[in-house]
Amino acid sequence: MPADDPRTEQDLKQVLRKRAARSGDKIWIQTGERAYSYAYMDRRSNRLARGFANIGIAAGETVLIMLPDTVDYVLIWCALSKLGAVEVPVNTHYRGGILTHIINDSLAGTLICDRRFLDRVADVSASLRNLQRIIVYSQHPFDDAPALPDALASRCAALRYEALAEESAEPLEDGPRYCDLMGVMYTSGTTGPSKGGMITHAHAWEYAKGVVEMLELEERDIYYATLPFFHIAGQWALVYACCLVDATAVLKGAFSLDDYWQDVRRFEATTSFLLGAMANFLYNQPPRSDDADNPMERMLVVPLIPEIETFKRRFGCRVSTTWGGTEMNCPTRSGFTLVNSKTCGRVSEDRYEVVIVDADDNEVPPGVPGEALVRAREPWIMSVGYWNHPEWTVRAWRNLWYHTGDMLMRDAEGNLYFVDRTKDAIRRRGENISSMEVENEINQHPAVLECAVVPVESEYAEQEVRAVIVPRPGESLDPEALVRFLEPRMAYFMVPRYIDVVSELPKTPTGKIQKFPLREQGLCDTTWDREAAGVTLKR
Repeated sequence: MPADDPRTEQDLKQVLRKRAARSGDKIWIQTGERAYSYAYMDRRSNRLARGFANIGIAAGETVLIMLPDTVDYVLIWCALSKLGAVEVPVNTHYRGGILTHIINDSLAGTLICDRRFLDRVADVSASLRNLQRIIVYSQHPFDDAPALPDALASRCAALRYEALAEESAEPLEDGPRYCDLMGVMYTSGTTGPSKGGMITHAHAWEYAKGVVEMLELEERDIYYATLPFFHIAGQWALVYACCLVDATAVLKGAFSLDDYWQDVRRFEATTSFLLGAMANFLYNQPPRSDDADNPMERMLVVPLIPEIETFKRRFGCRVSTTWGGTEMNCPTRSGFTLVNSKTCGRVSEDRYEVVIVDADDNEVPPGVPGEALVRAREPWIMSVGYWNHPEWTVRAWRNLWYHTGDMLMRDAEGNLYFVDRTKDAIRRRGENISSMEVENEINQHPAVLECAVVPVESEYAEQEVRAVIVPRPGESLDPEALVRFLEPRMAYFMVPRYIDVVSELPKTPTGKIQKFPLREQGLCDTTWDREAAGVTLKR
């Protein structure tokens, strides 16, 4: 490959080295307490990379990370990347069987773990097959040797994170290539067991570059987003995207409805990334006279909420959107001129191909929903498969396309629309129903905070519609009144037969509603049945 090939710079080691040389004193990471420059982060991560190498962590080796969202997490990510090791982020809410699955499935011998999570690892220690060493991290450094719970101490060596940094800040001589693995990123589990997507350095770079384009991110920007680092949007859409353009990333912790706009004003944030659920929560707060009095200019909202135009006017910002996932990256762009409130953009055709197909992978015409298949026009910018599970890789990448499991529709102009997850689409008495469309209408009810719509097997064959609903605080929800609210808003066959009113919905830590537990749960003793209640619909 020619030395001037731009792909040789599609790895974090090269990107950060250039930023530190060009604008070393510029702030890369801003927390509530301190600012960290590009030069500081480069030097410190060089020391840490040497420390990892000294204890035997090698290029290509998987390393588990179970940490809160701190500057040290960014340093560890940078250090492992410089070393060529493969990071495996662990959801900090995991415990029990799913934690066992990820630790074992990753084949990692080393875990970098916050002291607060050690008991969870100890609880499953008898089932762990490969773990040999735990690097113990504390946000409040301590002098004593790291103490592991007895169940772990008998099988794992313990090291202090604070003791790993080398004196030398010179970079390691060798480093990864853009086509080498950077991480194994386990899916959030919204549709079933977590799978480890194998992510190259070029894939991570492309994700960050895409966010730069979608937000029109510039050096002057201060980027505030509250997505966890064990999620790709936390590391790459925030921290890495800023690194590509010398912008500043604000680390503040978990999303807080009460703090969001206060933080935007405090840090003078100009851009942000919101999941659709976050945007919905912000929109549903009582309007204030100073809502538009904030520095926020541009937002990436995924997916769009139906009220997005009102949201933009109310908060005085522009909004763009996209569609993507861990395995496929983000192959669509909407730009800031949204064609409507339902779009997820158009295909970025210089880098991706997307087709909409039927159950046999035959392309369907515009206006017809089908599963979206994706492949890249450039090498290495999508996942190269599922770690440790070649059979899952073969199934997902059959016919030389990645099968997303997302049902989309393309209009005649090439705009794409998310319809549903293929497993969440509902077939009722010959009619196909999008659970997302039903959810959008239910969420318009003034007493509804959020909801999830799932299929239930019907005694008449095919399926019935079940809605699981969380009311707004202090509100009560009468199921029959909701049905009458929905009746003039949708086709009769879309109106839920079954309604459950609950205090909360199962979610991933990034705020995505998990529907598979609701599908598996089925009907409950408290489920309201429209037909059993004698409530009939007009056709």
